[in-house]
Amino acid sequence: MPGNTFGKILRLTTFGESHSECIGGVLDGLPSQIKIDNELLAHDMQRRRPGKSSFESPRKEADEVRFLSGICDNKTLGTPIGFIINNIDTKSKDYAALKDVYRPSHADYTYHKKYGIRDYRGGGRASARETAARVVGGALAKMFLKESKVRITAFISQIGPIALKQPYYQHCPSVEASPPLFCPNIKTSHEIEDYLKVVEKEGDTVGGTITCVVSCLPPGLGEPVFDKLQARLAYAMMSIPAAKGFAYGTGFEAASMKGSDHNDAFKVVKNKITTSTNFSGGIQGGISNGQDIYFDVAFKPVSSIKKRQVTIDVEGRQKVVSIKGRHDVCPVPRAVPIVEAMTALVIADNMLLQKRFL
Repeated sequence: MPGNTFGKILRLTTFGESHSECIGGVLDGLPSQIKIDNELLAHDMQRRRPGKSSFESPRKEADEVRFLSGICDNKTLGTPIGFIINNIDTKSKDYAALKDVYRPSHADYTYHKKYGIRDYRGGGRASARETAARVVGGALAKMFLKESKVRITAFISQIGPIALKQPYYQHCPSVEASPPLFCPNIKTSHEIEDYLKVVEKEGDTVGGTITCVVSCLPPGLGEPVFDKLQARLAYAMMSIPAAKGFAYGTGFEAASMKGSDHNDAFKVVKNKITTSTNFSGGIQGGISNGQDIYFDVAFKPVSSIKKRQVTIDVEGRQKVVSIKGRHDVCPVPRAVPIVEAMTALVIADNMLLQKRFL
């Protein structure tokens, strides 16, 4: 099964299914003598794990990471870092009735057509459970980025029709937005919480948007033409389960602007080149310009809903299903650390690639 490895120099390979004995990964290419920050790792894993609120799957996973290789005396060796995360709260019986049913908007049909077989237990490899391994890889990348003081901050900017109204720099918190919603505006967070209660009561789900900001990144990162920095970021974000859209800088708003309004004028401040505005989103010509990189990732509603839906089984016979089991009302809160993790992997990979040619 190809497509399980991400990155060029810093390469993360993940393995495992939602209800297999464990999930895990191998991160190769991380330099030696990077100090392992166990608090950072535990913190990011805690943010992604389910069960923090009534809006999230009640599946109880400790998500404790066991490193198998690549680390000695709490420092990286420069060799492949292997790790596993045990699956301890699987309830495969919840999916027995769906073994031969194609659930609407799930990967059941497409996986079956591609491989001739699928793991129906919790979605198998297509489950968001796989992203726990990404968070481990991303946390290790963050430890590398700490040396360059690069900061990556993601937060919820919209769920359903409720959205932050101000630009990112008026919301991007100096400290992390608090769980479980990770929305930096308290009023908006309360409105979202009330809205999620309504959606949950209806037996439905809802999507939303995450904004991510990369600060203190030096200019010059990114490759021209096909490997532009925004292209790598888009590729990373769109690989996250339920991701449906990516926009950086002014995004689609740029289509309605004039060049005279959209251009970022250069200036010198304290002997440092900067720009008067940042409509470019910190990237020009596919290469970082030293300003904040900011982008939005849109997520669709979770496909598993309790409402009755008409579908078919593997024999083409019509079925009516109501998805039971343990599922999130909205995928966005738990996706915040995943967006940060994938961003960290992209930025770290580009920094290592830049050092290679210096």
